[in-house]
Amino acid sequence: MSDTCCATESNVMLLACSGASNVGQLTNQAAVELTREGLGRMFCLAGIGGGLSGFVQSARDAATLVVMDGCELGCARAIFERAEVPLKNYLVVTDLGIDKNHDLALDRQSLETLKMAVRRAAGWRPPRLARPGGGSCGCGG
Repeated sequence: MSDTCCATESNVMLLACSGASNVGQLTNQAAVELTREGLGRMFCLAGIGGGLSGFVQSARDAATLVVMDGCELGCARAIFERAEVPLKNYLVVTDLGIDKNHDLALDRQSLETLKMAVRRAAGWRPPRLARPGGGSCGCGG
């Protein structure tokens, strides 16, 4: 569970293309960090691509999932189409204004841009500010 005030247990499944470019690796790092931060849980896209029934069914049953492709080639999208799993909350890193290259060194600002886009796609809202007489985060607790 996240240590963010007013947060609840998350059922967000995070799927990253993890491709062999900066933008593919950004998807992987975003999924790792957002899992550690409590937004959701990283899930194995390769298991869905391999047609493993438990992985495919878990993706179909997920309350919320965010699928990240690094570029317009759409490898993650193709995996979902082949597995006949509805594609919900789909992001393409290059659509966020991040250029693709084959330098695997990750830019922190690009990573933060992607993480914020994933949070929005997952329906995350920042905690409210404290109000007089309320709890420390404004949730009344």
